[in-house]
Amino acid sequence: MSADLRLVPPPAETVFSEEDCERMRVQLERAVQKVCPRWLADHSEDLVQVALMKVMEIQRKSEGNREFKASYLWKVAYSALVDEIRRHRRRQEAPLEDDGWDGGPATGSPGPDRHTAAREVAAGIGECLERLVRPRRLAVVLHLQGHSVPDAAKLLDWGNKRTENLVYRGLADLRACLDQKGLKP
Repeated sequence: MSADLRLVPPPAETVFSEEDCERMRVQLERAVQKVCPRWLADHSEDLVQVALMKVMEIQRKSEGNREFKASYLWKVAYSALVDEIRRHRRRQEAPLEDDGWDGGPATGSPGPDRHTAAREVAAGIGECLERLVRPRRLAVVLHLQGHSVPDAAKLLDWGNKRTENLVYRGLADLRACLDQKGLKP
């Protein structure tokens, strides 16, 4: 074997001392306990492990030339928590119990035709609202957003009776306009 083709051993992995690892683990546990929501509390040990693995990976990439302050460990723990929450939200778990599903399309999830119909109705409502005179439009929009007549009156600085009349007349105009367009909300 020539001198140019010598096998070079891979660099030794940087390993934390037991004291360093335990110190980081305690700090990460504190951080996870502080920021972890109750509904994820049963996963807190997993989050600590994930955060510790991230720290070890960063230490390995920096070839042992990095110190980790407590504030950085808190950020790593928080990052691990955010990743877990995102993972949890992406999962669409369904119970294994029989809930009456027969294998056909789910009735709760709208199909493309329902999406299209909903878009048409929304566009129609928007066009009809634009046709209303401004006071009726304001009153109806607040009503559709869930405001009560007294709340809408307060927001618009109008009397209750005036606001109530504008809401009901505006809704009647809105229904008539939608009927003209052949739309049923």
